[in-house]
Amino acid sequence: MRHGKKINHLGRKTAHRHSMLANMASSLIEHKRINTTVAKAKALKQFVEPLVTKSKEDTTHNRRLVMAKLRQKDAVAELFRTVAPKVGDRPGGYTRIIKLGNRLGDNADMAMIELVDFNELYNAGKATKKKTTRRSRRGSGSGSESTQTTAAKTAPAKSTQKADGAEKEAKKEEE
Repeated sequence: MRHGKKINHLGRKTAHRHSMLANMASSLIEHKRINTTVAKAKALKQFVEPLVTKSKEDTTHNRRLVMAKLRQKDAVAELFRTVAPKVGDRPGGYTRIIKLGNRLGDNADMAMIELVDFNELYNAGKATKKKTTRRSRRGSGSGSESTQTTAAKTAPAKSTQKADGAEKEAKKEEE
């Protein structure tokens, strides 16, 4: 049974696994997509996504945390300079794994892992839309307000509407 075993050890010792994932993450950041086995791609996804999340806020502390994991100055600079601004509004899911088929030599399942916002083929047809927030027209109160306060709130609004109308009429007269 594999209760509570979340890490795929990939048949390697800990130091080898960490070095391999750091090198693969640096390559992914540099080239924006790499080909590897499905198991390594899934492990790399868990390794890279927290680093991309940290890069969204450019502080010295976050740079040091990312540098401790990646161990390559150029990759850290690329991550904070080019990758972070592109994924700044995305809440997560920075990578995509696409299965490619089996490798010719040993029949291993292959996959391509890529940074989502850097794929021009998938993003070409989609228009970039601004994320909107839903807002209610009602007040934020719990509904226990008295009628006097609601009447006081609506009274100034009518006077401002009259003032807006008067300003519009004055502009028309000037023209």
